[in-house]
Amino acid sequence: MSVSVKICGITKPEHANLAAFYGARWLGFVFFDRSPRNLTLKEAAAMRRQLPSSTERVGLFVNASHDFIEDACDALDLDWVQLHGDEYPNEALILKNRLGVSIIKAIGVSSAEDVDQADMFAPHVDAVLFDAKPPKGSDRPGGNAMSFPWNLLSGKDLPYPWLLAGGLTPENVRQAVQESGAHAVDVSSGVEDAPGRKSGDKIEAFLRAAKAVR
Repeated sequence: MSVSVKICGITKPEHANLAAFYGARWLGFVFFDRSPRNLTLKEAAAMRRQLPSSTERVGLFVNASHDFIEDACDALDLDWVQLHGDEYPNEALILKNRLGVSIIKAIGVSSAEDVDQADMFAPHVDAVLFDAKPPKGSDRPGGNAMSFPWNLLSGKDLPYPWLLAGGLTPENVRQAVQESGAHAVDVSSGVEDAPGRKSGDKIEAFLRAAKAVR
């Protein structure tokens, strides 16, 4: 079974369409103003008609109001909402029922105990994303080009869908999948030339590398 891929932090339609062409399942769009990948609602709405129809659209939010999340869902016709802040499990369920979207909850990981935190959310969400905890002092919860020990997930028979994120690149995605056992991966900074500047060549290389893992 090939690895499913989410390319996150998309800001330009050409990168969205390139990712779709090379087999990405999800396209991620960031609605968080401290991120170099942030989209305004106006920018998202302008991009909507230029996006491929073959991929699922994910909006990333950090402690955002439910009204703002709903506006973003409308602006970009989102299929998924990714909660990347300090949200509670019941909040995920409320949003799922209110908006009719699938929910991903991001969990910051640096130890085995962190992985267990997903158990609280799993009954209320459609997938869990395991990401590296941000460096001390960072004002962004993800997209920091950091990884965590992938073997923390190795051999775990997790009873819910999950994605691996954090410091992934075209060069290390094979090793990351083999060590973690992931069936789905999420990349953002690893396919950029600079923070917020996606590279078409790196998107292609990442998708080719991920799809080649068996």
